[in-house]
Amino acid sequence: MDAEQRRRFDEAMLPHLDTAYNLARWLTRDDHAAEDVVQEAFHRALRFFCGFRGQDGRTWLLAIVRHSAYDWLRKQRLWDAAQFDENLHDRGDDTLNPEHVALRRADRELLTQTLEKLPVEHREALVLRELEGLSYKEIAAVTGVPIGTVMSRLSRARRQLQELLAQCVSGGGAS
Repeated sequence: MDAEQRRRFDEAMLPHLDTAYNLARWLTRDDHAAEDVVQEAFHRALRFFCGFRGQDGRTWLLAIVRHSAYDWLRKQRLWDAAQFDENLHDRGDDTLNPEHVALRRADRELLTQTLEKLPVEHREALVLRELEGLSYKEIAAVTGVPIGTVMSRLSRARRQLQELLAQCVSGGGAS
């Protein structure tokens, strides 16, 4: 890769590094695995950058991250076995009122635990839409499914998340 291609790659892909990591983190449920997945995805993106035609770099990169994450999950056979440790990932602001911090942490823990109970395809759709702000069209491009499927997955994911949260709040528990 010459200097001009490298500059184009950096310009097109590096702004999406955080988004790539976020998707990988939610799919793998593991910080270190997410780093490995993103590294593999960037390696693949660099290797195949000659095929990139200036379309949306974020969508193109996230599709590669998604494939890399699913490859990692298949290798690890961890589709549903990975555990999320909230204490490890908590980045709360300690300068706030301790009571508010505790309440926010409890809400975040409940949401995280509940979100992680969703099937990976539903969790993926919610992360891409609600956390990363991708459009339905972009999600369809990343996941390789029709927009109608994206809409169905989001609808089901939101409904499942709402039902699970309602169970937890009404005393059904988050386990």
